[in-house]
Amino acid sequence: MRLPTLLTLFFFSCVEDNTTEQPTPTAYRITKSITYNRTNVDVVIDKPALNEVDVLLVFHGTVMYDNSIMTNANTTLDKFKGILNRNDMMIVSVAYPQENVLLGDNIVQGEAALLWLKNKASQELGITVKKVFLGGHSQGGYMVTRLNTMHQTNGVIANAPGPLNLVYRCQLEENGQVQSGAVCTKLKNVYGTTTSNPDAYLQRSLLNFTSGFKSDILFVQGLNDAPIQMYLWPTFKQDVLSCRSCQNRLFVEITGGEHGTLFESSTAKTEFNNFINSH
Repeated sequence: MRLPTLLTLFFFSCVEDNTTEQPTPTAYRITKSITYNRTNVDVVIDKPALNEVDVLLVFHGTVMYDNSIMTNANTTLDKFKGILNRNDMMIVSVAYPQENVLLGDNIVQGEAALLWLKNKASQELGITVKKVFLGGHSQGGYMVTRLNTMHQTNGVIANAPGPLNLVYRCQLEENGQVQSGAVCTKLKNVYGTTTSNPDAYLQRSLLNFTSGFKSDILFVQGLNDAPIQMYLWPTFKQDVLSCRSCQNRLFVEITGGEHGTLFESSTAKTEFNNFINSH
């Protein structure tokens, strides 16, 4: 009679050994230095109290000095979180550099953040990353639009993306029609003027990245944005809509909306959430 008793004890001990208590999910907001393919970049991670999450990876607009980037990355995270109608998504804001790089070269850090999120974040954070969306404002919109020509995600949202055409923008500065800025000054120091070397400026312009979109993309634009943006917006829109090698492209244009219309217009906020929830 001892053998059945021993077998019974063995069975229950096996059941108990295989029953492990899962850690309780916790919410947190942290800054983390991440690395992918030997490229380093800082990100701000806002995680809900869940272990399985969809993720919105967001990109800030232009800043003059890199010591302001973390502030801007946090502000951008807060702005996107403020319009998101879900509380079960993790938001990751990328503090990509600007001060000492030419516009467009920081796509390397943007790509590293995206690939880290897709391939390493689950293991490093001890969670399960499910869907991945991209969101960007201004130069951040430029970043996510370019990334959409490089890698597939579950969807992309770009608010007032730009600069659209650096030849036009920087030529205005060269002619003294608008105040000089760091973006064009750095390009001029490397490539010369827009007249002497227009191709170098065009290659970095968003008008050069209007095809080959790998995922559905939503563009939001306030029609009362700065003249430098609106002058070329119809051209950009037409080029994007003419693409035959792209996934779906949606445009939401807000009459009277300004540069930050995604965060200010109730219509834009609704379209933003509808886009995410439908993908």
